[in-house]
Amino acid sequence: MRAVQRYSLCALDELANPASKGFEMDTGDEVVSLFVVRRDNEVRGYINSCPHTGVPLEWVTDQFLDADGSFIECATHGALFTIEDGRCVSGPCAGDRLQPVRLAVENDVIYWLAG
Repeated sequence: MRAVQRYSLCALDELANPASKGFEMDTGDEVVSLFVVRRDNEVRGYINSCPHTGVPLEWVTDQFLDADGSFIECATHGALFTIEDGRCVSGPCAGDRLQPVRLAVENDVIYWLAG
């Protein structure tokens, strides 16, 4: 069984409410592209890859949310995903989900728990 590795992503106060931020994390074995979303003081994380085409989701750096901050939006084809569980509710991948990543918030720092 592989041990869980903790990677510091950012301070919680670096994310407005709502807001999103992307990260390229080098684990030593691979570089993982992921992003976090903060809304209603909850933080969720997902792999930065559309389940429809595998392309990154953001339309500009750190912009993973739609215009009103209600959904995660794929810039390539406009698919919308719920922030709470990454489920696609609109677009060509309706019914699919984003791949979640485990996060922890401790002492106002967001950590990715890999492994």
